[in-house]
Amino acid sequence: MLFAYAGGMWRAGPELLVLLATVPPGDAVILDLYETPVQVHPEQLRLVATSRWQEQMNAWLVEHEQLNKQR
Repeated sequence: MLFAYAGGMWRAGPELLVLLATVPPGDAVILDLYETPVQVHPEQLRLVATSRWQEQMNAWLVEHEQLNKQR
């Protein structure tokens, strides 16, 4: 799931979440989806990315359960 934050475009997913978990607290410069350096607050970006990722996973789970009921 793509989303904008701090002037960059990000893809909520395991790669971004792991990267943000390893960045020390405080401001950091990381590359966005288009490999543009963006200064971010890693803690806030991690909260947004986690929320978007969980939202997508929940939607996929609902869709998967509906497909299983149809079989």
